[in-house]
Amino acid sequence: MSAPLPTPLYTTDRGKAHVGDALDLLPCLPADSVDLVITSPPFALQRQKEYGNATEDAHVDWLLQFAEPVKRVLKPAGSFVLDLGGAYQSGRPVRSLYNFRVMLRLCDEHGFRLAEEFFWHNPAKLPSPIEWVNKRKIRAKDSVNTVWWFAKTDFPKADVRRVLAPYSERMKKLLEDAESFYRPKLRPSGHDISSRFADNNGGAIPSNLLQIPNTESNSPYLRHCATVGVKSHPARFPEKLPTFFIEFLTDPGGTVLDIFAGSNTTGSAAEKLDRRWLAFEKDRNYLAASAFRFVDELPAEDLAALWSRLHSDDLPVELNRRQRELLLREKPPRYTPKTRRRTPYSRI
Repeated sequence: MSAPLPTPLYTTDRGKAHVGDALDLLPCLPADSVDLVITSPPFALQRQKEYGNATEDAHVDWLLQFAEPVKRVLKPAGSFVLDLGGAYQSGRPVRSLYNFRVMLRLCDEHGFRLAEEFFWHNPAKLPSPIEWVNKRKIRAKDSVNTVWWFAKTDFPKADVRRVLAPYSERMKKLLEDAESFYRPKLRPSGHDISSRFADNNGGAIPSNLLQIPNTESNSPYLRHCATVGVKSHPARFPEKLPTFFIEFLTDPGGTVLDIFAGSNTTGSAAEKLDRRWLAFEKDRNYLAASAFRFVDELPAEDLAALWSRLHSDDLPVELNRRQRELLLREKPPRYTPKTRRRTPYSRI
């Protein structure tokens, strides 16, 4: 029997955030217990940065260590979504193939099925790499990540009707007056355009190109980090990205796990979508700051007190709805026998 998970750093109405290496924490979970593992690991950076790994070969080998533990905890119809940023080979204007090697090895060596490949286009991404794009101007801006959707079976749980895209203006006009736009017939391409083409299904089937700007500039998370004077996570993905896959691949009440949680964007998205969630992150400071995603506006002294609690041994810190309401409510005075003075409760 596996050991239980250690005491979480903090909890919410639907989730738990744990400090630790996912390789140590994954064995603590029951087999076939998670509906979706979605994560964005540190990228294989060629230039040493604060958050990432130095060499692509070592990075691929390191990342593949998580394959079997992740596969074990996934339910039979569960999914594993992996966001991987691209990279250039060191000192050369030639693309690294590390993200494709990860995909191939997960399928060939560990038996995952590649259900579909997605491409996350971030139009707000700064031009990079500077040498080839800005200085020599011989390459275009790299603004797309590969997002691999893996599964244990050919038919993982999925329902695209939950993530329909808004209809285009042209399609809206067609729905209003279909006969003016087309007639049902067999096209030269072999596509049978029937009368049902004009049925209103509530939206369009989304493509596998996800255009989501990564422009979190004034979120409560960043404001609270600035107020307390702590460093925010340097490699956050936008909440719309995990939101899409959580809605697409899980049911309300399902369990979502991020094994490289960082600032816990995944947990925040899952909480709002009524899914249970687990967050694993090695860096306690990053995970502690992620608690700011689950509190509303608070005075600076309350945020500082929360930050202190997150670094104490008095765990877990509970951030459920009731606790948040109490944080924002003035506490009744309490009686202190020694001085007979009435002093307010501390807010945290």
